[in-house]
Amino acid sequence: MAKFELKLPKMGESVAEATLTSWLKEVGDTIEEDEAVLEIATDKVDSEVPSEVRGVLIEKLFEVDDIIQVGQTIAVIEIQGEGAAVDTSAPKVETVAAPTKEVIAAVEAPVLEVTSAEVQSSDTRFYSPLVKNIAGEEGVSQQELDAISGSGKDGRVTKNDILQFIENRSSQPLITEVKQVIKEIPVKESHAASTVSVSVNGGDEIIEMSRMGKLIAHHMVESVQTAAHVQSFIEADVTNIWNWRKKVKDGFLKREGENLTFTPIFLEAVAKALKDHPMLNISIDGDKIIKRKNINLGMAAALPDGNLIVPVIKNADQLNLVGMSKAVNDLAKRARGGSLKPDDIQGGTYTVTNVGTFGSIMGTPIINQPQVGILALGAIRKVPAVIETPDGDFIGIRFKMFLSHSYDHRVVNGALGGQFVKAVADYLEAWDVNREI
Repeated sequence: MAKFELKLPKMGESVAEATLTSWLKEVGDTIEEDEAVLEIATDKVDSEVPSEVRGVLIEKLFEVDDIIQVGQTIAVIEIQGEGAAVDTSAPKVETVAAPTKEVIAAVEAPVLEVTSAEVQSSDTRFYSPLVKNIAGEEGVSQQELDAISGSGKDGRVTKNDILQFIENRSSQPLITEVKQVIKEIPVKESHAASTVSVSVNGGDEIIEMSRMGKLIAHHMVESVQTAAHVQSFIEADVTNIWNWRKKVKDGFLKREGENLTFTPIFLEAVAKALKDHPMLNISIDGDKIIKRKNINLGMAAALPDGNLIVPVIKNADQLNLVGMSKAVNDLAKRARGGSLKPDDIQGGTYTVTNVGTFGSIMGTPIINQPQVGILALGAIRKVPAVIETPDGDFIGIRFKMFLSHSYDHRVVNGALGGQFVKAVADYLEAWDVNREI
């Protein structure tokens, strides 16, 4: 018999750790190859960890709510065949990846302290790092935490217990400052933010930001403070696309079993424009520019709780319209269902957001760091327009939309930023109404 170490796999370039949320297998259970053994959660998505081998689970090295580093051994599986026995006395880490730019940026960000005192474990009750983390961010005091009835082993308070308490408590303390998510990492410098006194009347309601909401807020503020945002706008005539889609969408649905929306059409044009203008498919690392080989398009998608997430279509320039449509529909469906994997939101090189979904005709989106550009798609409107013909100009009804391009003026000048969005519009306006799909 041999023993196989099941390790936490790499889940993206900026994901260094995950929280164990539940075990799907118990010691003594038989596990098939590729069968899920446990569930984990990162800052944005939940995921399953499958086994690479077939065997019997003989040891668990972590408990629910424990934080696991990428590369750490989570469990030991006994398999058929020869092999060296492993030391299971303690979790092991073979290799720890160097901090990525996103992690370094988060570490160097200003730290704002929360007014509530940090909770502590006692001789009679242990709190996991995750539970203490959530308690600190949500303003849960030591007394409140000690009063929570735990559903875990030996009455231990789990992640679900504290989240349920936060959701149900009738009054929540007003947190005037947001605590940095990354804990126990020294920072280079700390700038104290001025505290603004907020008056609360009897009829006002205090709503605590969700964990993801705090992360998004931090990411947005960091982006505005980092990148020199500037915008270019252009109006595109998408009448040909409107008429073509109306003609082919029913046949496409019948043949492919997928809805043909406007999004994959727009993403195809963006991918082509990025191929023509590779200096927008870049990232900034200090004073260096990283020119990305692959074109990976981030697609902002709304979650059921109102937050936004950006799943990524990898190698978008290599997909035909059918492949692009299937990728868009799959990621959107899994985003709404909360089943995205960590890798699904990693590696984006440029982002597209559809503000037209909410009726907006244009917007000025914030760049998704460490990228240097983001394109907002406005609502498609039926408008009167001047139509030029060999026989003269006349007024006609056309379908038009605004494209709003935000880009980082540190490395993208106005000429390149304007040329790129113009290229996207040109591809859309040149759409072949007789195109086969």
